[in-house]
Amino acid sequence: MNRDIKQAVRHYIEQNFLVGADTPIADGDSLLQLQIVDSTGFLELVNFVESSFGVKVDDEEMVPENLETLDNIDAFVRRKLAAA
Repeated sequence: MNRDIKQAVRHYIEQNFLVGADTPIADGDSLLQLQIVDSTGFLELVNFVESSFGVKVDDEEMVPENLETLDNIDAFVRRKLAAA
């Protein structure tokens, strides 16, 4: 898969959670600590990742180490795709 995972996720976040904001998010910014996503938004983000990249995020994988930053999401999706 040659798609830029980080760019796709960044675009989704900007369109759905940062509407009207002109503050860019860095690859290592915590989406939770910066209150970009809340618990409901986190589930929406998981749904986006699953539907966009064809991966399944198991309940035990819904942790900050996998999904808190753009870097973490990118690495997580790449691991899931490599294991498929």
